[in-house]
Amino acid sequence: MKLSARNQFSGKVIEISTGAVNSIVKIELPNSGVITSTITNEAVKELELSVGSKAVAVIKATSVILSTNPSGLSARNKLNGKVVSINEGVVNSIVKVKLDCEQLLSSTVTVEAVKELALEEGLDVTAIIKATEVMLMA
Repeated sequence: MKLSARNQFSGKVIEISTGAVNSIVKIELPNSGVITSTITNEAVKELELSVGSKAVAVIKATSVILSTNPSGLSARNKLNGKVVSINEGVVNSIVKVKLDCEQLLSSTVTVEAVKELALEEGLDVTAIIKATEVMLMA
């Protein structure tokens, strides 16, 4: 299956917390990264997810927020890394970040935000993704 989402991270399910309607699924990435996803209990069953099973976290680049000072945020996914490239457009830029877990992540941010954050290659940033924005494939 091919998807248009730029960010696809393969890993292993390490935890599933089931609620009345939704479950929180934690996926361990190679090199110690963890991504958390909130999906429906029905989706957990349909994907046949269980602790130890393989899964792919899929995140649209437009769902990735970048910050140079992420303290005090409620988002579950805060992944540290360094900016490796910025492809600046007229309105938006694609910023690629090499995460500490060695994965590459793309974020679509406005040109104005790139300037306000003084983003440049080599800068330490944190990629922030709400768990509800993380889709899963099995």
